[in-house]
Amino acid sequence: MRWNIALAVPLLGSVILGAATITSPAAAAPADVLRALDPDRDGTVDLNEAKAAASALFDRLDRDRDGTLDRRELRGRLSAKELAAADPDNDGTLTKEEFLAVVEKRFTAADPDKDGTLDRRELRSAAGRALVRLVRSSTPPRLPFARR
Repeated sequence: MRWNIALAVPLLGSVILGAATITSPAAAAPADVLRALDPDRDGTVDLNEAKAAASALFDRLDRDRDGTLDRRELRGRLSAKELAAADPDNDGTLTKEEFLAVVEKRFTAADPDKDGTLDRRELRSAAGRALVRLVRSSTPPRLPFARR
């Protein structure tokens, strides 16, 4: 029994340490996000750039081509509560206009200095990470023990 515990403790520690080092696209380095969202390469993301990326993403996510995104198509980008708040007609889906309105709201929240652009520091903030989570081009890896 002692032998099993002696092996289990270091193994459990390494699993916990390994899980802590896994990063999702939402936590990606701001430099990576800037490269993806900043086509003019000026080192910042403005609202038009964020909306252009979000619009293209909307088109990719809309697999059934019905002009809306449902919870499944959003792939965890919004919680059920966030989806309900962003869905004024309460149909359980977001049109492109509704989706872009969420992007604009999150962009505004991530821009505390109100200069109309987001830099690396602002993208690292909680509001910036929420925007990145919404417009990321891929979904984070699903861990077998993670709840969604």
